Amino acid sequence: MNSPPHLDDCPVTRTMLVVGRRWSGLVVWHLMDGRKRHGELLARIPAISSRVLTERLRELEGEGFVRREVFAEVPPRVEYALTERGRSLADVFDAICAWGEADRAAQAAVA
Repeated sequence: MNSPPHLDDCPVTRTMLVVGRRWSGLVVWHLMDGRKRHGELLARIPAISSRVLTERLRELEGEGFVRREVFAEVPPRVEYALTERGRSLADVFDAICAWGEADRAAQAAVA
Protein backbone atom coordinates (compact mmCIF):
# COMPACT_ATOMS: atom_id res chain seq x y z
CA MET A 1 0.00 0.00 0.00
CA ASN A 2 1.45 3.33 -1.00
CA SER A 3 -0.23 5.52 1.57
CA PRO A 4 1.18 8.20 3.83
CA PRO A 5 2.40 6.60 7.09
CA HIS A 6 -0.20 8.34 9.26
CA LEU A 7 -3.04 6.66 7.32
CA ASP A 8 -1.78 3.22 8.31
CA ASP A 9 -2.40 4.10 11.97
CA CYS A 10 -6.16 3.57 11.55
CA PRO A 11 -7.13 -0.06 10.82
CA VAL A 12 -10.38 0.95 9.09
CA THR A 13 -8.51 3.35 6.82
CA ARG A 14 -5.92 0.66 6.07
CA THR A 15 -8.66 -1.79 5.08
CA MET A 16 -10.59 0.76 3.02
CA LEU A 17 -7.45 1.69 1.09
CA VAL A 18 -7.62 -1.83 -0.32
CA VAL A 19 -11.29 -2.81 -0.53
CA GLY A 20 -12.70 0.70 -0.79
CA ARG A 21 -10.96 1.71 -4.00
CA ARG A 22 -13.33 1.74 -6.90
CA TRP A 23 -13.66 -1.79 -8.32
CA SER A 24 -10.86 -3.31 -6.21
CA GLY A 25 -13.26 -4.85 -3.71
CA LEU A 26 -15.37 -6.41 -6.45
CA VAL A 27 -12.29 -7.80 -8.18
CA VAL A 28 -11.16 -9.42 -4.94
CA TRP A 29 -14.70 -10.66 -4.21
CA HIS A 30 -14.98 -12.38 -7.60
CA LEU A 31 -11.59 -14.01 -7.16
CA MET A 32 -12.65 -15.48 -3.79
CA ASP A 33 -14.16 -18.53 -5.49
CA GLY A 34 -11.09 -19.28 -7.59
CA ARG A 35 -8.85 -18.18 -10.41
CA LYS A 36 -10.31 -16.20 -13.27
CA ARG A 37 -9.24 -14.91 -16.65
CA HIS A 38 -9.53 -11.24 -17.55
CA GLY A 39 -12.62 -11.87 -19.68
CA GLU A 40 -14.33 -13.80 -16.88
CA LEU A 41 -13.84 -10.88 -14.52
CA LEU A 42 -15.19 -8.47 -17.15
CA ALA A 43 -18.29 -10.66 -17.51
CA ARG A 44 -18.84 -10.70 -13.73
CA ILE A 45 -18.29 -6.93 -13.38
CA PRO A 46 -19.90 -5.58 -16.56
CA ALA A 47 -19.69 -1.91 -15.53
CA ILE A 48 -15.88 -1.94 -15.38
CA SER A 49 -13.84 -1.20 -18.50
CA SER A 50 -11.09 -3.53 -19.63
CA ARG A 51 -8.49 -0.80 -19.05
CA VAL A 52 -9.62 -0.12 -15.49
CA LEU A 53 -9.79 -3.83 -14.70
CA THR A 54 -6.21 -4.21 -15.91
CA GLU A 55 -5.14 -1.26 -13.72
CA ARG A 56 -6.85 -2.70 -10.64
CA LEU A 57 -5.37 -6.15 -11.21
CA ARG A 58 -1.89 -4.64 -11.55
CA GLU A 59 -2.36 -2.60 -8.36
CA LEU A 60 -3.63 -5.61 -6.42
CA GLU A 61 -0.79 -7.73 -7.77
CA GLY A 62 1.76 -5.08 -6.80
CA GLU A 63 0.35 -4.98 -3.28
CA GLY A 64 0.47 -8.75 -2.91
CA PHE A 65 -3.27 -9.49 -3.00
CA VAL A 66 -3.44 -11.06 -6.47
CA ARG A 67 -1.13 -13.43 -8.35
CA ARG A 68 -0.94 -13.33 -12.14
CA GLU A 69 -0.03 -16.56 -13.92
CA VAL A 70 0.88 -16.63 -17.61
CA PHE A 71 0.62 -19.96 -19.43
CA ALA A 72 2.92 -20.68 -22.37
CA GLU A 73 0.18 -21.35 -24.90
CA VAL A 74 -0.83 -19.87 -28.23
CA PRO A 75 -2.63 -17.60 -27.75
CA PRO A 76 -1.19 -16.85 -24.30
CA ARG A 77 -3.51 -17.52 -21.39
CA VAL A 78 -3.36 -15.39 -18.24
CA GLU A 79 -5.18 -16.22 -15.02
CA TYR A 80 -5.52 -14.26 -11.82
CA ALA A 81 -5.88 -15.73 -8.34
CA LEU A 82 -5.77 -14.45 -4.81
CA THR A 83 -2.64 -14.85 -2.76
CA GLU A 84 -2.76 -15.78 0.92
CA ARG A 85 -2.91 -12.06 1.68
CA GLY A 86 -5.86 -11.68 -0.69
CA ARG A 87 -7.66 -14.68 0.80
CA SER A 88 -7.17 -13.17 4.26
CA LEU A 89 -9.90 -10.68 3.28
CA ALA A 90 -12.53 -13.47 3.15
CA ASP A 91 -13.96 -12.64 6.59
CA VAL A 92 -14.23 -8.98 5.62
CA PHE A 93 -16.23 -9.84 2.52
CA ASP A 94 -18.36 -12.40 4.38
CA ALA A 95 -19.31 -9.64 6.84
CA ILE A 96 -20.05 -7.17 4.02
CA CYS A 97 -22.18 -9.79 2.25
CA ALA A 98 -24.11 -10.64 5.44
CA TRP A 99 -24.78 -6.96 6.11
CA GLY A 100 -25.94 -6.42 2.52
CA GLU A 101 -28.36 -9.34 2.71
CA ALA A 102 -29.72 -8.22 6.08
CA ASP A 103 -30.15 -4.64 4.88
CA ARG A 104 -31.92 -5.76 1.70
CA ALA A 105 -34.32 -7.87 3.80
CA ALA A 106 -34.92 -4.98 6.22
CA GLN A 107 -35.62 -2.57 3.37
CA ALA A 108 -37.99 -5.05 1.72
CA ALA A 109 -39.88 -5.42 5.02
CA VAL A 110 -40.33 -1.63 5.21
CA ALA A 111 -41.57 -1.33 1.62
